[in-house]
Amino acid sequence: MTPTNQRAQQATGPTTGAATPSPTGSPERTALVTGASGYIGGQLVPRLLAEGWRVRVLTRRAGSLDDRPWADRVEVVVGDAADRGDLGTALSGIRTAYYLVHSMDDRPGFAERDREAATVFGEVAREQGVQRIVYLGGLHPDGEELSPHLASRVEVGRILLASGVPTAVLQAAVVLGDGSVSFDMLRYLTTRLPAMVAPKWLDNRIQPIAIDDVVTLLAGAADLPADVNRTFDIGGPEVLTYREMIQRFAAVTGLRRRLVVTVPVLTPRLASHWVGLVTPIGAGIAKPLVGSLVHEVVAKESDLLDVVEVPGGVTGFDEAVRRAMEGTTPDTALRNLAITGAAVTTSAVIGSLATKPDSRWYRSLDLPAWQPPKAAFPIVWTLLYADIAASAAAALTGIDRRPDEEGAGGRHAGGIREAVPSARQSYLAALGTNLVLNSGWSLLFWRGRTPGGAALESAVLTASGADLVRRTTAVNSVAGRALVPYVVWTGFATVLSAEIHRRNRNHRRHRRHRR
Repeated sequence: MTPTNQRAQQATGPTTGAATPSPTGSPERTALVTGASGYIGGQLVPRLLAEGWRVRVLTRRAGSLDDRPWADRVEVVVGDAADRGDLGTALSGIRTAYYLVHSMDDRPGFAERDREAATVFGEVAREQGVQRIVYLGGLHPDGEELSPHLASRVEVGRILLASGVPTAVLQAAVVLGDGSVSFDMLRYLTTRLPAMVAPKWLDNRIQPIAIDDVVTLLAGAADLPADVNRTFDIGGPEVLTYREMIQRFAAVTGLRRRLVVTVPVLTPRLASHWVGLVTPIGAGIAKPLVGSLVHEVVAKESDLLDVVEVPGGVTGFDEAVRRAMEGTTPDTALRNLAITGAAVTTSAVIGSLATKPDSRWYRSLDLPAWQPPKAAFPIVWTLLYADIAASAAAALTGIDRRPDEEGAGGRHAGGIREAVPSARQSYLAALGTNLVLNSGWSLLFWRGRTPGGAALESAVLTASGADLVRRTTAVNSVAGRALVPYVVWTGFATVLSAEIHRRNRNHRRHRRHRR
């Protein structure tokens, strides 16, 4: 069946490709999945279809499901999971409703938004006669002050349990699967950092669970007896510290043992920014992940396994990692850092060899009083060169991670590759041009002794740097912002070079006039 936009049809009447009968299946086995475009929901939908459920999904954008192989087998309602009218349409005729949405950002008011959305969902589900709600929350300790995001997830579970609709709240810690944000954080911290200084929470105990087992338990929870209204802790067979998870991941994937040193000074906010710098996960998303890891998250019971069969038993950590890593694209971060580091180092060496601050010519120049002290320049440039190398590497890695990136081999038309530059090649060309201009300023100013020419060249360098910021931001906004000081500094160098040219041109004219 073609996915249909029920909300649009209500507003404008039938459109091309109007609603067709729902997929075949028992009328009693109807399920709504919210968050189907997310990782967990996207894994759950095909499992429900395979088990004979008739599935409807609620999504804000129908296009978000275009790449899903099951998209033409489900009924699609386009709407907001917090809108009462949209929920009435989505929950009509539904037996089991999966609530798989929650805030994963750092915007103010997220707890209130989650609270209101869960309340409305529970009320509309009760009004529509839904027989079961299934929610995936977070495993948490009792009697501790929880991080704001984890506390919000616990609150959402309580709201749904009090909705009047029988609810199963499954509570999980780290989910091991390619696409799980918590797994991605573990993966990239391990692959990118042979040695790390990390927060003390790396020694907290965690009970991770494989994505296949999460999906099995979510699907099985739909058939719980009608009188079951409670939380269920779910976890794998092993309890590990995050440090042990890093070492086990390294061993499974063939990496050397990692050196991990923990310190007590990294707050969750600082740690989230650290994660955002080291991994592709933004600091805003990393913050709730880190917030949950500051607690020991171990299952206190495993009652759901008594009523839902997991074929072969729950999956061990090593096997879960092996499955998750099957078919994943190799992480190119370290290779890209080596490339950009070598390019930046070459530019820095050329500039350093050309620089002669103690030369008679430079000491004879009339310099403005606002020029920074001589000792400041090597410090500033060392920091800026490191910034360029790291930011450019992050951008290249972001390009490599794009699933449909032209850099993966170029576009194809009728099986023939088009002669177009890839995004990766284009970025490398922009970076190379900038570094050539960077070295060129030193050669023009110090060896060519032409401050005016250096000022013009520096203006071009500043424009090139701004273009590099634009290209970097398009792929990685954090890395793009990190490059801004470089552009500011080269802009300052342009003004300084022009002022040195002006002052010394006038000085030379004055000396000629005196002669």
